Amino acid sequence: MRIKRIRVLFFPRLVNYTNKTLRFQSLNLMELISWLLAFAVAITVHEAAHAWMSDRLGDPTARLMGRLSLNPIVHYDPVGTTMLLILVFMRAVLNIPVIPFGWAKPVQFDPYNLKNPRRDSALISLAGPSSNILVAVLLSILVRFAGGFLITLFIPVIVLNVALAIFNLIPVHPLDGGKIFVGLLPPDQARDADIFLHRWGIFILFLLIFPTFGGVSPVSLFLSPIINFLLGVLVR
Repeated sequence: MRIKRIRVLFFPRLVNYTNKTLRFQSLNLMELISWLLAFAVAITVHEAAHAWMSDRLGDPTARLMGRLSLNPIVHYDPVGTTMLLILVFMRAVLNIPVIPFGWAKPVQFDPYNLKNPRRDSALISLAGPSSNILVAVLLSILVRFAGGFLITLFIPVIVLNVALAIFNLIPVHPLDGGKIFVGLLPPDQARDADIFLHRWGIFILFLLIFPTFGGVSPVSLFLSPIINFLLGVLVR
């Protein structure tokens, strides 16, 4: 079974740590390197967590395919990851108002190796966003005791991990939230919901990310307050 997750990253407009606000401005070389490092950390931890959880639950597929790794190269998708890198550069450096999105190489698992396929699929999906939040929390603790260099290095990592985690919890396929949502439903409702989301999820997702309200997407209207609240707690 192949899980494909679109990685849409929303950025609360950049990091000015001294003022405790996040907003995009022109970046110097060090800041650009920090954002690229953050990008690599976020998708690598996310995908490796999916692979780790599937292996723990009895399916070795991802491990045998070399996905149980913190090497970002093994999670790189030639189309989706490259597109995301380009869009991040356009938004962060060139100040072009694009919505950065893309995807990493999908983690595969075989549901027939799982004791409870519906529940375990949900746990495998939940592992990705959970790992991103864990990274953000741990680094936020370090930031409180860090100097200027580490602040510049870690803040982008915190921002991207929080944004990636929250977005992926939207309960539609092909995001992690779709599998989590199906896993929480009673068996009879779960099957119908899974069929519906597989058929219409990608269209729902594009409607959610398409700018409609004064140039702002519906998902941004709903998720930005949540992301900003978490970042306000973690980075203060």
